[in-house]
Amino acid sequence: MPNALHTYRSRQRDYVSEFTQFMQRYQDEHPEAMESQRKGWYIFWDKKVDLPDLKKAEQDSVPTPPYYYP
Repeated sequence: MPNALHTYRSRQRDYVSEFTQFMQRYQDEHPEAMESQRKGWYIFWDKKVDLPDLKKAEQDSVPTPPYYYP
């Protein structure tokens, strides 16, 4: 007699949600979407940081009061 937990886990391993299936199908049909995503990532996140300017901006900023909303 098979162990119920073992049977449950083996079924769980084979499960792929509808959303995951959709995304995999979309990526297969639209490979340009991944390149577009990479370009967008580089535009917003991969920027060179000028540390002296960052430090100056931190020193020049005005602290936010503890209770911001009146």
